[in-house]
Amino acid sequence: MKADEFGDFQTPVTLTRQVCEILLNRGLAPAFVVEPTCGIGTFLLSALNRFPMAASGLGVEINPTYVDRLTASLHTSPHADKVRVITGSFFHTDWAALLGDAPEPILVIGNPPWVTNAQLGRLGSTNLPEKTNFQNHNGLDAITGKSNFDISESMLIKLLELLKGRTATLAMLCKTTVARKVLVHAWKNGISLADAEIHPIDATTFFDATVDACLLLCSLSPSGSNRDCRVYRHLGENQPSGVIGYHDGQLVANVAAYRRWKHLGGEEVYKWRSGVKHDCSKVMELQKERHGYRNGLGELVDLEDDYVYPMLKSSELASGNTKEPSRWMLVTQRAVGDNTNVIRMQAPRTWEYLQKHSEALDRRASSIYRKRPRYSVFGVGDYSFLPWKVAISGFYKRLQFITVGTFARKPIVLDDTAYFVACQTEQEAHYIASLLDSETAREFFSAFIFWDAKRPITIEVLRRLDLLALARELGSEDTMISLLEQRNPQGSTW
Repeated sequence: MKADEFGDFQTPVTLTRQVCEILLNRGLAPAFVVEPTCGIGTFLLSALNRFPMAASGLGVEINPTYVDRLTASLHTSPHADKVRVITGSFFHTDWAALLGDAPEPILVIGNPPWVTNAQLGRLGSTNLPEKTNFQNHNGLDAITGKSNFDISESMLIKLLELLKGRTATLAMLCKTTVARKVLVHAWKNGISLADAEIHPIDATTFFDATVDACLLLCSLSPSGSNRDCRVYRHLGENQPSGVIGYHDGQLVANVAAYRRWKHLGGEEVYKWRSGVKHDCSKVMELQKERHGYRNGLGELVDLEDDYVYPMLKSSELASGNTKEPSRWMLVTQRAVGDNTNVIRMQAPRTWEYLQKHSEALDRRASSIYRKRPRYSVFGVGDYSFLPWKVAISGFYKRLQFITVGTFARKPIVLDDTAYFVACQTEQEAHYIASLLDSETAREFFSAFIFWDAKRPITIEVLRRLDLLALARELGSEDTMISLLEQRNPQGSTW
């Protein structure tokens, strides 16, 4: 069952009935049932069948073909006289007027589109919100794509805002990441939730979609003040497997772990860094051979050693294969913004190589390269070239910290999907790795890591941990203080 030009998936009746059964078991007794992007109305009809006491129902759908099918279905339904179906775009519907006099409790149920605003834009869809920065992204986040959002996120936030202060339940299928963003919006913006639940669904079975998806349940009440959400392992499971929440101004993945270990959060005494970003692997990543380096285009090239460093990718960190790097990286700068013209004099063969591939390097898509020296890279500084690092892959779903040293008498650099702290000595690196590998550190990080995310381990999560507080907890505070005194005699920002 594939998404059409409107970005929707029609929901199987078996799933809509299962969802309604969960709502019934929660004691729900709605007076008004709404399906905002109703398609052929499977959710709306299932809800009215399961809650026949509801006084009225409403469906809104942009696709007239679906509206015709729903209208035909209503002809044989006992609920036909109390259902209104409107043809229209979600974002151009006067929801305030439609919901204004609706009897309470209200049930808003459905399955809004699972596509992003960018995807719908490419499809030429008119079912798009106005282009506002409702997520309040700024700077680099807005430029590099974080302003791209799921259409359902915008829809669900709008519905929660409309239901604010009323007695209502929102029961929606959506991506799990969207569910969390919607909850955070409610918690941050004073939308009173009496209760919240996330129930995973098997999107592959129901929709032939490879994505983490869920049923999001939000109970709204004028007097609600709950900032936790129970999370279940399976749809309809009786006991939750955990609780997420919004505490101290942040989204927490494991409330119990957060409450136990939040005192370890604080100042970042060892600064976490990302690896080198170059966005042109076929030119900048090389394999060393007897007579030179071979690039990703299959060319054998002769380069000076000055700007070429052994490198490790995230996959190699995750596998623990770090002793003999199989690749080398051309690193054109020692710090962001360095003048790359010096390469012409210091390493003429390297400069000739860069000139030969200037077209590929000049068309790198990211806007971060604009108004920068030609052939620039990012994620470089003194820290990149220190002899020891404690590193972790951001792509793989496990907390595995690896000690990385040198190779061929050169520091090993990492790609931009890896994170690391830089160290001066092997002893220092092994000590930091031992702290990070402790069960205490793992439990602390578990309070913030959502393992179903595309990149669950982020630099923001790693930076939450105060390593000095962790050392104190583990009884080695003196060792950490000694290392910090040796490390930072002149205000180093490693």
